[in-house]
Amino acid sequence: MSNVPHDDPPLIAAGGNALYRAIFEQSPEAMVLTRVRDGVLVDVNQAYLNLCGYSRDRVLGRTAMELSMWADEATRERVLSPLATGGQVRDVDVTLRTQDGSLRQICISVSQVEIQLQAYLLFYLRDVTALRMAQAAVLSDEQALERANEQLNRQLTLHQMTEAVAKVGYWVVYPGDAMVHLSRGYCEIAQMGGAQVVPVGEHLQSVVDEDRPLVKRALKQMDDAIVEYRWRRPDGKVIWLRSRVQRQVELGVIRAEFGIVQDISSERAALQVAADQLAATQRSEERFRALTALSSDWYWEQDAEFRFIRFDGDHESTKARPDESYLGKTRWDSGVLGVTDAQWEAHRAAVYAHEVFLDFQMQRTREDGSLMWVSISGAPVFDSEGSFKGYRGTGREISARKQAEADIERLAFYDPLTELPNRRLLIDRLSQAITASARRSSYGALLFIDLDNFKVLNDTRGHHLGDELLKQVAHRLTGCVRSADTVARLGGDEFVVMVEEIGDTELDAAAQADAVGKKVLIALNQYYDLEGQTHHSSPSIGVALFFGQQQSVDELLQRADLAMYQSKAAGRNTLRFFDPVMQAAASARAVLEADLRRAMEEEEFLLHYQPVVDEVGKTTGVEALLRWSHSTRGMVAPAEFIPVAEQTGLIFALGQWVLAGACMQLVAWGASPSTRRLTIAVNVSARQFRHPEFTPQLLDLLRITGANPYRLKLELTESMLLSEFDDAIGKMGELRSMGVSFALDDFGTGYSSLSYLKRLPLDQLKIDQSFVRDVLVDPNDAAIARTILSLARSLDLSVVAEGVETAGQRDFLLRNGCKAFQGFFFGRPVPLESLQLLPD
Repeated sequence: MSNVPHDDPPLIAAGGNALYRAIFEQSPEAMVLTRVRDGVLVDVNQAYLNLCGYSRDRVLGRTAMELSMWADEATRERVLSPLATGGQVRDVDVTLRTQDGSLRQICISVSQVEIQLQAYLLFYLRDVTALRMAQAAVLSDEQALERANEQLNRQLTLHQMTEAVAKVGYWVVYPGDAMVHLSRGYCEIAQMGGAQVVPVGEHLQSVVDEDRPLVKRALKQMDDAIVEYRWRRPDGKVIWLRSRVQRQVELGVIRAEFGIVQDISSERAALQVAADQLAATQRSEERFRALTALSSDWYWEQDAEFRFIRFDGDHESTKARPDESYLGKTRWDSGVLGVTDAQWEAHRAAVYAHEVFLDFQMQRTREDGSLMWVSISGAPVFDSEGSFKGYRGTGREISARKQAEADIERLAFYDPLTELPNRRLLIDRLSQAITASARRSSYGALLFIDLDNFKVLNDTRGHHLGDELLKQVAHRLTGCVRSADTVARLGGDEFVVMVEEIGDTELDAAAQADAVGKKVLIALNQYYDLEGQTHHSSPSIGVALFFGQQQSVDELLQRADLAMYQSKAAGRNTLRFFDPVMQAAASARAVLEADLRRAMEEEEFLLHYQPVVDEVGKTTGVEALLRWSHSTRGMVAPAEFIPVAEQTGLIFALGQWVLAGACMQLVAWGASPSTRRLTIAVNVSARQFRHPEFTPQLLDLLRITGANPYRLKLELTESMLLSEFDDAIGKMGELRSMGVSFALDDFGTGYSSLSYLKRLPLDQLKIDQSFVRDVLVDPNDAAIARTILSLARSLDLSVVAEGVETAGQRDFLLRNGCKAFQGFFFGRPVPLESLQLLPD
C-alpha cells in the first residue's frame, strides 16, 4: 500500500467550490482522480464506488494496481500511452476486476488536468459488459436480430424507443426561502412559460397524488436521491420526470437545495413497448439493454468505407437528425464543427480498428444557421463470416446539457454584467495565488479599484449608462494586465486586479505593482462614449502586496480596501499602498527612475577600475565597475540603481556603455608594451545577457573598436545561467570562439551544481568575498574556500579571490593554491587616472 496521506485534496475541494463538488458527486458516470507521479487515487465519486464495489476508505490512498483492478502494469501503460502525445484517452475498452473478483468490461476516457500546480489524471468509467455480451450475441444470431429489428421498425422507431435527455432543467431552494426557483428549461418541460419563482407547496401540487409521497421522501432525504414520478401539466397531460436532488453545503452550512430534472416520458413509454416486444420475441434482459443502450434521437448506418447510407428518425420533430445531404459522406467530411484535430485522429483510429465508440461530441449547423451540440455512438457491423460491413449507431442532441453546464459555471463564478470573475472566483484564485507565492518565493499584489463619483452618474443620467460605463471599465482593465492575471468585479463600481509573480523582494514587487496601477490610472482616465455622450471617470486605487500565507484572503482584501480609501482621502484619481513604508519606497523608486533617465542624458556615469593581481603582486588585469555621480546626491551605490535599471530596461543602454568603455580602454592599453597584456573584466546583468541582440552587438563593438577579444572577460552569476541554460551555453560558446573569456562571479552563493558547471565554457571562478572575509576565523568559510580551489583545479579553471583585505587572508589563500586576488589590500576601485598598476 502506498504511503499516502488521506487528506490529499479532492478534485472539487481543490477548487474550493462546493457546487462543483455536488456536480462531481451526482454525476451518473463513474469518475476517479489519480496523481500522475505515482498513480494514487485521491478522489472518487459515488458512481465509481457503486461500479467497483469498494468503500471510499478502501480506495483512497491506493493505486488501481494495488487494488488488483488492472490485469497488469503493461496493460495500464498501453491504455494510457496516448496521454503522452494527445493529452487524452477517449472511449477505450478495458477489462477491470471489481471488489468481488468479477471481471467487467469498462469503457474509459482519461484527461490530464492540473490542480494547484500538480498533475492529475481524471478517469471517466462506464460499465459496458452487458453491451459487449449483447454484441457477441448479435454476431452469433444476426438473422434473428434483423427479424427483431424489422418488427421494431414497424411498431416503434428508434427515436420513439428512448429519447436522450433532450430537455434538462433544474430547481433551487435557498435556506429560509419558501419559494422554489425554476429554470427556463424546467418550465419548458412542465409547460409553465419562462423561468419562474413559485411557492414550494404550490409547486408540489402538480405531482400526481400517488407519486407525491415518493417526491417528499426524496426531498427529505436529499443526499443524492433519485426519484421518478408523474407530473400533470396545465393542459392536463401527465408526463414522467426524473429528478436528482442534492444539497450544496459549504463549511458545514447548507447554502442551497437543488435538483436536476429530466423529461423521461418517451423513455418510459419506449421501455414499456420495447419490453413487451422483447417479451414476445423471448429476448433476454441483456439483449434488450444492448438494443437500447445506444438508442437516442436518430439511427444511422455507414458502409465499409465509413460513408453514411441510412438515417432513421423523425427529422421534423427533432431538427437534429442529419438530412439526405449527408448520405455518401464520411463523418469527418460532413462539415461538423467543435472537434479538434487530436479528437478526429483518435476517432478515426477507433473506427479504423473497428471499435465501439460512445459519446463522440461535435457541433452541427441547424437549418436556421444556429449551432447545436450532438453526441454520436456507434458499433461495428460484421457479416456471418466475420467481414467488416460498416457501422450502425445512434445520435442525440445534447445542446441543452451543454448549455446547462455553461450556465451553472457562469452563474456560479462570473458577473453577469461585465462577464468578469465575481467575488467567489476571485477568492478561489487568490487562495491559490497565496499558496503559489510561497512555493515560488515571489510576491503578488491586489489592486482594489473604486470609480470616483460613480453614484452621481447613476443618479443623474440613469442606471443603464452606469452599466455601460462598468462594461467599458471592465474591458479597459482586462487590457492593462497579462492574460494570467485576474480582473474581477466585486459588485457596484468596485473592481479588483490580482497580479502574480511580480518580484522576489518587497521593493521589486512594490515597483511592479506601482507600474500596473499607473497603467490602470491612465487607461481609466480616458474619455468614455456612453450612447453618444462623452463622460470622464477616474479611479481611486489601493494596493496590498502578498507573499505566502502571512495574511488570509479576507485580510488582504481589507488591506487593499483600506489603501483605496487612503487614495480617496488623498484627493481621488490616485494610487496608495496599504503599507506607508511601501508607499514611500514606491515613490522613491519612481524618483530614482526619473533620475536615471536624466543621468543618461547628462552623462553622469563613469567607470572605476579595481586591479587583479597574481601570487607575486603583479597586476594582470582590472575589473571595470559602473559608478553614478549624482548631481545632488553624490555617488549612488550600484546596488541601489542597478535593480531599477534592470526593471525599466535602461540596463541595455548602460551595459552597452560599460562594454564600449572597456573595449576602448583595451585599445588604449594595447598601444603600450607595459599594458597590452592587461585584461578587463565586465559584469553583465541577467537581463542584458538574455537579450537576443547581446552577442551580435558585442561582436560588432569588438569589430568597430578594434579591441583584442582575448583581453575581455565577462563575469556572469550562477543564478543568471540557471535560466535558459542551453541558450546561455550557446551564447558563451559563440563568444568564446572569438576569444572572449568567462568568469563565474560570486561562486558558492548561488545554486552551484557540478552537472551544469562542467558543461559551461568557463575560464575562471571568483570566490565570493563573503567566504574570504572570515577564512582566518571561521572554519566553515575556510573549508569552503579550500573546496572551491580544489574543485577549480580538477576542472582546470583559474580562481580569483574577491574581497581580500589583509595579508593574512592573502597568505591563507596562497597556501591553499590561489594565485589571483582582488580587494582593498591591493587597491580600491578608482577612476582611470588614479589607477596604480602594481609593478612586476
